[in-house]
Amino acid sequence: MLVKNKIQRGVTLVEAMIALLVISVGLLGIASLQITAVSQNASALNHNKAVWIAYTISDRIRANLPAFAAYNGIDTTLTYTQQCETANCNNAQMVTADAADWQTMLTELPGGRGIIRSNAANDGLLVNVMWDDEGTGVGGINCDPTDSNDLTCYTLEVSQPLAVGP
Repeated sequence: MLVKNKIQRGVTLVEAMIALLVISVGLLGIASLQITAVSQNASALNHNKAVWIAYTISDRIRANLPAFAAYNGIDTTLTYTQQCETANCNNAQMVTADAADWQTMLTELPGGRGIIRSNAANDGLLVNVMWDDEGTGVGGINCDPTDSNDLTCYTLEVSQPLAVGP
């Protein structure tokens, strides 16, 4: 009795399809990681801008110490118009000019908003820079990271310097 060799056909095609499936799953994973990296990079950029904007207004507050208390209550949802770059302004006008410039700076952030509130605990000011980091269109102002209705916040405390006597 003679045994015939049977040739298997199609095995390499099945192996190639399985390899293609494995490679496809790997490429989808890499694409997902890339999307996450881009999103996190944008979030880090917005946070960096928020820190810069908060420090800019805090420097302006410190530069205008006679009007320190007048910065309390600035909210960039209000309209501020004052220009002191070419005109001589008094301290109160400088507060309004600083608020107007701050309002312009906050347009660099998605849904950017700024609020300056008093901090009664130490006679200072709390500078809140808020933005819509998730891109959901929320507009809360409480800076609560657990509340999905609140914006992402960066808060900076500006203390009024103690008067130095002679």
